[in-house]
Amino acid sequence: MFKKVLIANRGEIAVQIIRSLHEMNIKAVAVYSTADKDSMFVKLADESVCIGGPQPGESYLSMPAIIDAAILTQSDAIHPGYGFLSENAEFAELCEKCSIKFIGPTSKVIDLMGNKAHAKDAMKNSGVPTIPGSDGSIDTIDEALKLADEIGYPVMLKAAAGGGGKGIRECDNPDQLKDIFTTTKREARISYNDDSLYMEKDLSDAKHIEMQVIADQFGNVVYFPERDCSLQREHQKIIEETPCMEVSQSQRDYLGSLVAKATKEIGYENTGTFEFLLDEKTNKFYFMEMNTRLQVEHTVTEEVSGVQLIKDQILVAAGEKLPFTQTDINVDSYAIECRINAENPANGFIPSPGKLKRVNFPFGTKGVRIDSGVESGDTISPFYDSMIAKIIVHMPNKEEAVVKMRRVINEFSIDGVNTNRQFLNDLLQDKHFNDSDFNNLYIEKSFLKEWLKNVKK
Repeated sequence: MFKKVLIANRGEIAVQIIRSLHEMNIKAVAVYSTADKDSMFVKLADESVCIGGPQPGESYLSMPAIIDAAILTQSDAIHPGYGFLSENAEFAELCEKCSIKFIGPTSKVIDLMGNKAHAKDAMKNSGVPTIPGSDGSIDTIDEALKLADEIGYPVMLKAAAGGGGKGIRECDNPDQLKDIFTTTKREARISYNDDSLYMEKDLSDAKHIEMQVIADQFGNVVYFPERDCSLQREHQKIIEETPCMEVSQSQRDYLGSLVAKATKEIGYENTGTFEFLLDEKTNKFYFMEMNTRLQVEHTVTEEVSGVQLIKDQILVAAGEKLPFTQTDINVDSYAIECRINAENPANGFIPSPGKLKRVNFPFGTKGVRIDSGVESGDTISPFYDSMIAKIIVHMPNKEEAVVKMRRVINEFSIDGVNTNRQFLNDLLQDKHFNDSDFNNLYIEKSFLKEWLKNVKK
């Protein structure tokens, strides 16, 4: 087992990783930027190293600085958390070359699944249904126009190296496609140093369903109950739940068998998430992408499945077998997660950085879990994600969980910054949400418009 692990991340996820390491009797090393020197995760770590300035490129995205810190502290492994370098194949390869264990899949697999066009080909080869679209990248506007005509508008033009909702453009007609093709290639080159594009049929009017897996080094693969992440805005998730109320056990078994087979065939190790679109008209699943890392919403999976994914990641990376099998994973309860952000939903969800004068989380209730990396007196920095906390509720069924989540949302309080608390509270009371009658477009096309009207009255 590892003796010391460096966490190449910050905030809430760094706190959770440090806590898991301590419970496993492993020393935790934090790396931090100058903006984070007084943060909770730095205080909790056994050792800490300042690696640069407040901009991510100066610190949390600086591969040389992080590797130097790992070597300096004699760390056995690096846990990347999510975001930053967690899906960077070059960083994983650098860890391998420096004999530092990267707690995640190999650089080769990250590279394969990180390129969306290559990932799609790999899934096709494994028999996973994919969204109709290009086979590989599209190099010219003529190719794009021909394919769009074949699969039918609207289509989605996407950066092959993109992810997290970035580098995506919707096209409704040939003229629009001509206008944005060159621009999208240029943006992809600037953002990812890769201007490769691919095209898919637009199935945005669907449910966003994802299924997490974990695989050890002995060929054992376990999949977990699906998560419904359809409640999102601009491709960013707002509320996540598991299981999906519209997925049957037979569909769950079918999807699970697909992802387990694909996981083995691509030689995947550690945890990752397959993301699908569920076409509500045909009730068919289509592969969208794979996240080769821990997800923000891994919490709801942990609650329903009774696992501790961060600890399991560490065990697998250390060469140990998974401590459970597929037969240990059942669906007999429900969990929901709400992301509390420092933002102003009434003003375009603009971030609201500032000092947290007072933070009061309602701890101590059965079925309620709060993951956070801040406390009273801390500052929400303008340089990073504005998430303050994740509130997770686990109950026997959705109705009970939503009632409890509403109570918790109403009870907690934060002074000093704007938050999305009222927006979440209203969404939790929405009939369509409670009836599970929503898809990827529901918040932007329906709920948000009505909510803004009421807020402005």
